[in-house]
Amino acid sequence: MVSTEHKKSALHEKLQLLRSITNSHAKEDTSIIVDASKYIKELKQKIDILNQDIARSSSYQNSWPMVTVETLENGMQVNVYSERSCPGLLVFVLKVFEDLSLNVLEARVSCTGSFQLEALGVEREENGETIDTRMVKQAVLQAIEDWSESNNQEY
Repeated sequence: MVSTEHKKSALHEKLQLLRSITNSHAKEDTSIIVDASKYIKELKQKIDILNQDIARSSSYQNSWPMVTVETLENGMQVNVYSERSCPGLLVFVLKVFEDLSLNVLEARVSCTGSFQLEALGVEREENGETIDTRMVKQAVLQAIEDWSESNNQEY
């Protein structure tokens, strides 16, 4: 008999806890369970929406061209890669090189199906300023943004 009362008491405590978690105002046990079920469905919908947002955000990140810049003995290696074709982007990136007074010694570009640029640039002697990799990367990223806006690209 003690165990039956103990079980009832434990069940009542669990239902009250469930009631407080789900913000239920129900008094009867079955109504508390129905409210909890509705609450779980709402949470599942919120999770689905968040997962969709994450997927959209990931695809946005994956579609935006990736830029790496590293210092080499004889200049800077600039790499720009996008899984998507980017018509006209090369012009914007080369304009950045010109604006930063970087001479392109060697470059490889592929624009078929995807966009890939590998360029070796060196600073022109006439320019007294030194250029670091952060500055080049920031300028190339800005060029990508400008290109995207000028082409109404949805990246």
